[in-house]
Amino acid sequence: MGPQGLPAGAIAGALDIPAATLSFHLKALKEAGILRRARKGRELVYAADFPHMEALLRFLTEDCCQGACRPPVRP
Repeated sequence: MGPQGLPAGAIAGALDIPAATLSFHLKALKEAGILRRARKGRELVYAADFPHMEALLRFLTEDCCQGACRPPVRP
């Protein structure tokens, strides 16, 4: 799932999880600002919100862990 997103049904099929379980998790990720949701006809299309994901990771690695949990630098 990239910037263009995927319909909820396609995500459920790719992950092989029940629709109700997926719906629960997609709702939580949307409320956290990690996903965007758009209606296209009868489908709900979910897409990653990369700026919010990057901000969350930055917070977790710099502020929350006070820099102690930075990932190793790869050559």
